[in-house]
Amino acid sequence: MRVVLATLLIGLTLPVHALDLPLPATSEQTADILREADTIRLPSGPYEDGAMPRLRLEGDVHNRAWRLPNRGLSTLQVLSPLRDALDKSGWEVVFDCAAEECGGFDFRFNTPVLPAPAMFVDLFDYRYLLAERGIGATAEHAMLMISAAGGRGYVQATHVRPADHATALPSDAPDNTAAPPTPLVDTLRAQGHAVLSGLDFGSGAATLGPGPHDSLDALAEAMRVSPEMRIALVGHTDTVGTLDSNIALSQARAEAVRTRLIEDHGVAPERIEAHGIGFLSPRAPNRSEAGRNNNRRVEAVVIAGF
Repeated sequence: MRVVLATLLIGLTLPVHALDLPLPATSEQTADILREADTIRLPSGPYEDGAMPRLRLEGDVHNRAWRLPNRGLSTLQVLSPLRDALDKSGWEVVFDCAAEECGGFDFRFNTPVLPAPAMFVDLFDYRYLLAERGIGATAEHAMLMISAAGGRGYVQATHVRPADHATALPSDAPDNTAAPPTPLVDTLRAQGHAVLSGLDFGSGAATLGPGPHDSLDALAEAMRVSPEMRIALVGHTDTVGTLDSNIALSQARAEAVRTRLIEDHGVAPERIEAHGIGFLSPRAPNRSEAGRNNNRRVEAVVIAGF
């Protein structure tokens, strides 16, 4: 695997088969990561009713990201010339959407977005596009994610080019990894995300109890037998307290789960991200204690490799 993180001027010579995009010359490249013979799942439809269609792709996965100069452009204005360039190069749009119509938070955290500071995504202002060129096992796929933060635009381009023996499979196709079948593993395979049940945090606290935690055991085993698997842990809360305090609490709980997987289960730190979203993605109304209990959770979201 070749990994390069740099700040470069756009317009430098690109690798053979790289996705060529007409970005402003003053854009700063924040990430350039090539993973050879990898597996990735790209959304092919919106997140609705707890599920989202995705393409499971295998091949060389090239992730790049840029920070754009502040010119007051909307995310649509940034996306439009990139979409036109893809069209002129023979790409066909499979699916595109904007923030809320994509599925908001749930869509974003089920999409393989590069971590900050390489890429930032405003949950209320982003554009997504999935395109395809070619047919069958030889088809290439391209994903664009456009957003803004701090007055700067951000663009991520993911280019998936099949390796010699790679295949493009529907999201429900059987996987070749040997993770033992458990309810958690089955849900991760079917939906790309799953609630980690049985985690014992004190009320309003971020300290994870000693366990045992069957859900963490199952997740760690799945990651052990799937060495390319990468996940994001996402903390959620109920609506008691302010948004800022709940985001901080949910982030701390996700970090506590990440630490437990690293220290007790030996999962490599670079394979796990941790995020907190507070009460912005409820599973149930917060009017009752049962609903609030349902909303307080940490979810595992598959980013790649599973």
